[in-house]
Amino acid sequence: MNIKRAKQEIKDSIEAYLLKNEDGSYMIPSIRQRPILLMGPPGIGKTQIMAQIARECKIGLVAYTITHHTRQSAIGLPFIREKIYGGSKYSATEYTMSEIIASVYEKIESTGIKEGILFIDEINCVSETLAPTILQFLQCKTFGNQAVPKGWIIVAAGNPPEYNKSVRDFDIVTLDRIRKIDVEENFEVWKEYAYQAEIHPAIIAYLELRRDYFYRIETTVDGKVFATARGWEDLSEFLKACEALGKRVDREVVYQYIQHFKIAKDFANYLELYEKYKQDYGLKRIVEGKYGRETIEKLRYASFDERLSVVSMLIGKLGEMFKERFWEDSFVTLLYEYLLLYKESMDLEQTLKEMWEKYEGLRKAEQLNRAQDIIWRKALSALEEYLKVQKKEYLSGESAFARAKEMFGQETGLYEERIAETLGALEHAFDFMEEAFGDSQEMVAFVTELNTNYYSVQFLKDNDCERYYRYNKKLLFGAQQEEILNELDEIEQDLNTGMK
Repeated sequence: MNIKRAKQEIKDSIEAYLLKNEDGSYMIPSIRQRPILLMGPPGIGKTQIMAQIARECKIGLVAYTITHHTRQSAIGLPFIREKIYGGSKYSATEYTMSEIIASVYEKIESTGIKEGILFIDEINCVSETLAPTILQFLQCKTFGNQAVPKGWIIVAAGNPPEYNKSVRDFDIVTLDRIRKIDVEENFEVWKEYAYQAEIHPAIIAYLELRRDYFYRIETTVDGKVFATARGWEDLSEFLKACEALGKRVDREVVYQYIQHFKIAKDFANYLELYEKYKQDYGLKRIVEGKYGRETIEKLRYASFDERLSVVSMLIGKLGEMFKERFWEDSFVTLLYEYLLLYKESMDLEQTLKEMWEKYEGLRKAEQLNRAQDIIWRKALSALEEYLKVQKKEYLSGESAFARAKEMFGQETGLYEERIAETLGALEHAFDFMEEAFGDSQEMVAFVTELNTNYYSVQFLKDNDCERYYRYNKKLLFGAQQEEILNELDEIEQDLNTGMK
């Protein structure tokens, strides 16, 4: 199963586990809510999807890497308490609250959200002394004598033994009480995520050409060598920082992230070519429709790798514009929502106060990612500016609302201009693709990437582009035709086998 499907499986499970009866009790009792165990190779995103799931399900998240814990921190420290049994006084051992369980209660208090995910990473790599505690945790949902609060779903992750020498096998008793999901690396799924996560376009372009280098773990005479999704993403962040600083990244630096010398060397060489292609072909000129004949001629004699790299760079440039329009649309939509509230109350100060309360609530509950937080603060600043203008111009009532509406119209007017600019850039890109490649494999790759990039999909859902729909329809027809021909080949083979 790929990580995208695993994410949906966990979301579906959470929805089922948190479903309540009419009396307010959970439809599936806590004892029957099996912990979910994600098993898969390192660095494919098992940990990363948990924060996404918590935000999308609007629940809390407490995450721990269990290998950092001792038995004492997991179950609590022992202390002596005097108790009376049958009229006699005895000294009994009790335990302080587990650090992990305490963190769940602290999360509930800090966010106000009473349901959530308790995520335990590297769960099958614990020490010998902690192993019985982990088995008890998975079987009984307790650490020591303290139970995980009701409404909190247990999700754990681990690596198969071939990736970690410290791995411990779970017995059948434990496996019979959990839901085990085996996860595998998948480049197509990762690429969807990569566009949304703004992975450096050079990495996406390179891996499109060298898909077998996306994820690789090998044993050599010099030890383990590997390239993982985590490594590519971390390298992406460093590449972007180096570009901002005007610094160069060589193969030694790449190898610090992609610890497979052959792949690191190959990518470092490609990175130099990528920078050269950017200079040679001038992406900005292409999306502005200002490229010359020499650019087209140069591409016609270029290698396939170079041609595909230019397509990837063009998609990356358009992707930046699509992403900007996506967040501008989110800003305008949020601002419009609160202007409607202002229209009902005719009290901008009260509307602004309500918006601040909503924002602080979402932030406290950790329900905003970084980009969403920026949008909320931008919309709050816009409302504060409307209020400032109203006070400066001594406006109130209908005239005050009309002024706010006028200022909002300026925002939407600017947004519509940028939409038109982006559509123009897309048309120029199609002009370039048709002139350089015609109806070729490169055009198929271009349209396919438009269908993969999250932000381009969102943009094209709301904004018509005739050539995109025309080529996309042709692409879908080609895929369906190929599928039908493959099915006919299989039928023919079955018939031939039957005749023999």
